[in-house]
Formats: sequence, structure tokens, C-alpha cells
Amino acid sequence: MGAIAQFMATDHRRLEALLIRATAVPDTVDPELFEQFRAGLLRHIALEEKVLLPAIREAQGGSGHPMAGQLRLDHGAIAAMLVPTPTLAGISRLRLLLEQHDEVEERAGGVYEDCDSALAPIAAELLNRLKTYPNVRTAPHVDGPLVERHIQEALERAGRLAP
Repeated sequence: MGAIAQFMATDHRRLEALLIRATAVPDTVDPELFEQFRAGLLRHIALEEKVLLPAIREAQGGSGHPMAGQLRLDHGAIAAMLVPTPTLAGISRLRLLLEQHDEVEERAGGVYEDCDSALAPIAAELLNRLKTYPNVRTAPHVDGPLVERHIQEALERAGRLAP
């Protein structure tokens, strides 16, 4: 595993640990820990959308990574799932999506490995950008049927978690 893949996969593990801690007490979501997870996950998405995907697109002469479209659809669905107040059912659904999404990125021959290969000449610069990328500001949670419909539509566009 190259430096970029290692950095991003390590961040996945950090986020997973936060989510585990946020749901460690049965039938409860710790709001402070979940907010740390939420902010961290949105920052992680920004790292991919604002740093990695543009860098690989440039390195490949503008064609971009073949999985970039799917990643963007997944990111939209993940972000939508972070809008409502967290519930155990919502977190369970989010975990399923994250497992599917992370596998595309971390598997052998996956997106992160491709980034390591295509971006090797600028890996040190990219790692610095990834490490120093600012935190993402979060908005208050919003609940209601329109939010749930938006989540379902985002999941359907991404082809994830059939209704």
C-alpha cells in the first residue's frame, strides 16, 4: 500500500472507530461523538472530491478515474444521510453504504491504489495537502419526510441499497 492509500485507509479506520464509539452504548447515539464522525466524514469526502479526484484527472490528461462518477454519487448519498438527526436505523444504513464505498477505494486495484500509481511523482505534495486540508463546517441536522425522500433518491442514483 502506497502513502496515499495508507493515509486515506487510515482515515477510514479513524472514522469507523469514532462511529463505533458513538454507538457503543446500546440503543443510544452519542451526539458529540457522532458530530466528530460526521465532520470527519465530510472532510474525508472533501479530500477525495477536492484533492484526489482532480489530481488523478490531471495526471491522466483530463480523463479522470473510471470510478469517479460512482464515487461522486456515493458521496452525495453519504452526505444526504448525514443531514437528519442520527438514529440507530439511519446509522445502520449508512454503515452498509460506507462498507460498499470503502471497498471500491481500498481493494487491490481500487481507487486508492490507482492514486498511488498515477500520482507517485507528486505524492509528497498531495500528502501535505491532504494532511493540512481544513476542517469542514457542518450545518444543523434537518429532519422530515423531504429529507428522507432526498436520501432515498440519492441512494437510488448511486445504485446502492435498493429501497
